[in-house]
Formats: sequence, structure tokens, C-alpha cells
Amino acid sequence: MDDATQKERNDEKMVNDAFQHLIDTYLASRHRKKVEVITKAFNFAKQAHKGVRRLSGEPYIMHPIAVAQIACGEIGLGSTSICAALLHDVVEDTDYTVEDISNIFGPKVAQIVDGLTKISGGIFGDRASAQAESFKKLLLTMSDDIRVILIKISDRLHNMRTLGSQLPNKQYKIAGETLYIYAPLANRLGLNKIKEELEDLSFLYEHPEEYRQIKDKLAQIQSQLSYIFDNFTYPIQQRLNELGFHYEIKARIKSPYSIWCKMQNKHISFEEIYDILAVRIIFEPKQPENEITECFQIYANVSRIYKPHPERFRDWLSHPKANGYQALHVTLMSDQGKWIEVQIRSTRMDEMAEQGFAAHWKYKEGGKTTADSENELEKWLGTIKEILDDPQPNALDFLDAIKLNLYASEIFVVTPKGEFKTMPADCTALDFAFSLHTFLGSHCIGAKVNHKLVPLSHKLQSGDQVEILTSKSQKVQKSWIDFVTTAKAKGKIQAILRREEREMQKAGEELLNQFFQTADLEPNSLNIDRLCRIHNVKQREELLSAIGSQKIILGEQDLNALHGKDTTKGTWTRYIPFLHKRSKQQQADTENAEGPQLNIDKKKPVILNEENIRRFIIADCCHPIPGDTVLGYLDEHNHIVIHKRHCPVAAKLKTSDGNHILAATWDTHKKLYFPATIQLSGIDRIGVLNQITNVLSQQLNVNIHKLTVETQDGIFEAEIQLEVHDVEDVRTICKNLKQIEEIEEVTRIS
Repeated sequence: MDDATQKERNDEKMVNDAFQHLIDTYLASRHRKKVEVITKAFNFAKQAHKGVRRLSGEPYIMHPIAVAQIACGEIGLGSTSICAALLHDVVEDTDYTVEDISNIFGPKVAQIVDGLTKISGGIFGDRASAQAESFKKLLLTMSDDIRVILIKISDRLHNMRTLGSQLPNKQYKIAGETLYIYAPLANRLGLNKIKEELEDLSFLYEHPEEYRQIKDKLAQIQSQLSYIFDNFTYPIQQRLNELGFHYEIKARIKSPYSIWCKMQNKHISFEEIYDILAVRIIFEPKQPENEITECFQIYANVSRIYKPHPERFRDWLSHPKANGYQALHVTLMSDQGKWIEVQIRSTRMDEMAEQGFAAHWKYKEGGKTTADSENELEKWLGTIKEILDDPQPNALDFLDAIKLNLYASEIFVVTPKGEFKTMPADCTALDFAFSLHTFLGSHCIGAKVNHKLVPLSHKLQSGDQVEILTSKSQKVQKSWIDFVTTAKAKGKIQAILRREEREMQKAGEELLNQFFQTADLEPNSLNIDRLCRIHNVKQREELLSAIGSQKIILGEQDLNALHGKDTTKGTWTRYIPFLHKRSKQQQADTENAEGPQLNIDKKKPVILNEENIRRFIIADCCHPIPGDTVLGYLDEHNHIVIHKRHCPVAAKLKTSDGNHILAATWDTHKKLYFPATIQLSGIDRIGVLNQITNVLSQQLNVNIHKLTVETQDGIFEAEIQLEVHDVEDVRTICKNLKQIEEIEEVTRIS
């Protein structure tokens, strides 16, 4: 038997084993058993993808089987979804049409496959201009049938699990898009387990070194965590046994991505994170209708064993999270002197927390769902439809608006009539006004929170009673965009501002035409461009708006400039102050062009070294230095901009224009200096500043560019700008500064 035949047989066995595992998973579920139609879909897809292989080398059909396995086994979907998952790439990659799928498998499967085909190739296709439109398709299809997005999330999860076979620049694009859109979507749909895996896999490919460090440290403390868990839960088990509960107690270890985020946001080390371990009590209710009462009964008993933290009690039973999550969270002080969070939930609540209420949606075959979860999802899809009614012209703005709607933390706000409204954490009084009605938001002048007058920007707390105050004379202000946090408020404010802008431009156009008529000049693009240069505005629309709002009043000076178009160059410099500056820039560009040209090959990482570093642009938003994990972005001017991989701007670029992302690595051998900023805080004592400068200048021979210090009530905060070779230098500086007794915290900031 030759190698090719043996390989073919091995492939056939692998495919059949994977499909059999899918069938076994389906048969073990609570769904109606429609094995025949699933087998039919498998054979159809297998034939359609025959001879095609993935980048990893395995037969392509393994991907649809894996997606169907996730949809069935990890989300809990039934035969219709499994068939759609098996067929999801057939229309995209073969000659079969949606009509063919409809004729063979029925309209429902065909509708889902069509929805998945419309949003194939990631959220966005190859063309950056199509990004917002593609994302809108995803959301519109989702609002028709939620199974589309659930299968799409399954597809993305399998792609992330097999991302190792892709090139680095593709890995950054896909991982960035996953963190930016898919993980929040999974979270909003209650798919907590999948959300965590998507985040961790993205983290693995974006920051492999940090991921491995955290995994290693978690492995090192595993036995210690097990010891704490066993000692902590032993008296709880005894008490629950006495009460006759059927239960399971699990340890929940914080995910590497969550740990890393906390380290970044709070500027702390791994050792300083106290909530790596949490305890989950999952019980089978004695009577299903009393599960909430039994939750509180368990809480009351564990609180007698260990003292609860007075400010860390979360009741998600009376008011479930917007994604349907229900549980009681209490933080208890263990005998070892550590705070440990305990999550109490029934088996039903646990299933909802892991699989999300989307899996219990009205489409779930053979199952029923609660009215509350149905209403929550309907409400969320309704909000997205509102945003889609007035789409953003800028794709990134549109993405941001949707992403704001994927909030994970909620608060409860009460109306004057006593109605409870769910709002995202950090929302303002103005957000609440827009959530009630667009008219209330656009005419809002303030609010009364708990009967006290507050401004529009006042951040609401859970339990606040809010009364919105309005005035007919109030108009929407541009500054409102800066402090509203919800997608609905942002979208409505931008829509109103755009409408006003259009009206302003119309008025400006009338005034401009009158000006040209009086001046006896043609209202052509040449003259309009000249006026733009005279008033230092970039676009015609900006000029019209400024004229319409009376910021620019056209007069004699403009007439002289327009009629003097053939005069000497010197006359023009008066009206174009940036002319000489631009010439110098052009000259610099010409000089640079004479140097060695960058050879851009998207498949290969860009190497940043001493010879070519000046050819790249180091991003101002995050100030990367050697040792930081970075990527390159090829902008519209063919310049390569270097960003940190976790920079917020880079996160947007990976999602919106991922095809221009390049892998990048440093190779600078400590020969170049880069700017870095260190932030310090500590106890204000005489001589501290002298100690700091002594460590930097005398011990480490570091050049200080700028040093600012502020003191208040015996505490000081300092910011030092200095020059370093790389991240290793920064670590050494931070380590040496921490040796000073009075210093409490040292961290590098962007």
C-alpha cells in the first residue's frame, strides 16, 4: 500500500470518528433525535469539500464538523443548527447555492446558511470600505435568527483553536477582531465559558510570552490553591450535608487574560492579585419554584461560618444581568486571612451561565425558555436595530457604538414612578434620559438624583432614583459625546448633530453662492479650494459649515485673494501660512527617499533595527520601545506605523483594517535610546526626590528629560520622562526605585 492510499484511509477514519463523536454528543442531549438529516448534511458537505484541505493540512470537512460539535456540545443547539454548521461554508466555497440548500434541507437551514455566508471571512471582507456594511449584515441577520450568530461564534472559536497554522499578521488581525467583537458578543449572549476561551486564545497569540508566564505562575501555585480550597470548603460541605442539599462545590481559577488585564489596569504584579481563586456552589433545588429562597438559605449558612465582606455582596437573583446571568456572589474571609468570593447558583442557573440564554431561545427544539430571558434578548436586539436605523458614516464609530452596547456590568436605576431600568455601569444622567426617549435626551438640562440636582454628566449608581429635567430651548451640544457612555445616546447625539450640520452646510452654500454672485466669480471647485486654503480648512463641507454658522464671514479680504490669483508667490504666503512648512516636508520626504527603500512583504515580520528604525513611525498613542510586543500598520501613505499589540488604536485597526497589519519584531542591541515615562507614588518625606535622582543618575546613569512632582496630605506623585534602550532597562529602573523605602508604587505609563 502506497503512502497516498494510507494517508487517504487515515483521513477517512479521522473524519468518520469526528462525525461519530458529534452524533454521540447530539444523542446525549435533550433534543429530538433527528440523526438522519444530520447524516445527510454531513455527507453533502463532505462531498462538496472533497479534496480541499485547511492550512493545517487536514481535510476541510473537519472544520464544519468541529463547528457543529461546538454548537451542539458547548452551546446546546439542536439538529437545525448542527445541519447549518455542517453546511456553513458550502455556498461560500463551492458552486452550490442557497436555493440548493433550501430544496434539500428546507428553508430554515438555508436561511441560517445564507446569514452565515453574508458574514463570512471574519466580520469584514478584504475591502476596508465594506466593514460597517458587513457588520450591519451580521447584526440584522442575528435579529432574524439568533442561531446565525451562535454558529458564527462557534466558527470563530474553532478558527481561534487552530490559529497556529496562520501567518503572524493574520493571527494579529483575527485575534484582535475576536477580542474587539466576538468575545463581548459571546459575553452579552451569556456564553461565559466560550468568552473566556476566546479571550485567552487571543491573548496567547497577541502576547505569547506574558501568556506563558502567567500559565507557569498558575501552575506553580496550583497545590497552594488546592490546599486553600479544601480547607475553606470543608466546613461548608459539612453544613450543606446537615441541611440535606444535593450540591457540587467547584474551584474557579481566574483566566490568564483576566489576570493580565487586572495587572495592566491596576499596575500590579501577579503576586498582588488576591482573587485568583473563587468558589462556586451549584445545588439541585429541592423544589424548583423555591430555588431563589434556597440560594439565600445557603448564603445565610455560609455567612455564619465565615465573615462576609460588607461591600462585596451581589444579588443577581432579584435583578439578573442583561445576559440572563443569575447567582448570589458573596466575599468571605477565610481562616487563612484571605478574601474568597463564593458564587451560589442552582443547576439551572449554572447551565444558563455556561451556555447562555441564547441556547434556550424560542428556536431551541423540544425546549422552553423563560419570558424574562426572551424579553432581555428582544430588548437588546431592539436597541441594535435602533442604531442600525441611523448607521454611522464612519465604520469605526459604528463599531464603537455597537461595542458600547455589549456591556457586561449593569446597574439598576429607578424612575420617579418606581420602575426599575437596567443601565450599563458608568452611565450618566444624560444616558438615562436618552434611554427613556430621544426627546428627553435632546432637551435634557439636568436631573434630580435621589431628589438632589445634578448635571447631565453625573454618573449614576445602582439604586439611584432619577428624575430628568428638560427645557424646550435646550439643544444638543457637541461636548455631550465626550461623557455619554451608551450606544443609544451616542448614536442619537451624533445623528442630531449630523442633521444640524447638514442644515448649516445648506445655509453656508446659499451664502457662498451669494458671495460668488456679488464677486462675479464662478462657484467652481478651484475657487472653493482657494477659499479652503485661505481659511485653513481641509474640506468643502467644513467650509460650508463654518460659513453657515457665521464662524467664517466672507468679505473684501477673500475677494482680493481670489482676484489676485495670478499675483506673486509672496502674496499667497500671507493666505497659506503652511506653504513653506509643506515644502520642507516634501524636501525631507525626497531626502528620505534617497535612502534604502523598505521592502514590504506582508508574509514576513518587519524587523526594527538600528539601520532602518528612522524609516518607521513610532505611534504617539502608545510609545512602544524595544521589548514591547508590537505590530506594524501600513497606512494610506504607505508608511509603517509601529504600535504596541494591546494599544487601543491597534485593537481598532486589527478589526477595521486587518489586511494592513504586519508582524513586527525588535532587533536593536541596546544601541538606540527611546523615550519612556515612569510614574511613582509614595510617602512624602524630606530627601525622597534626592534619593530618586541619585538612583537614576548615579547608580543607573539614566538621562532624565523631565520630572514633575505633586504632593498632597503627605503623599507624593511623580512623573519622570527619561531615555532607555528597551523594556529591560525600564524593569531595572522600576526595581531599583522600589528599593527606596518611601516609594509604594512604580509603573511605566504610555
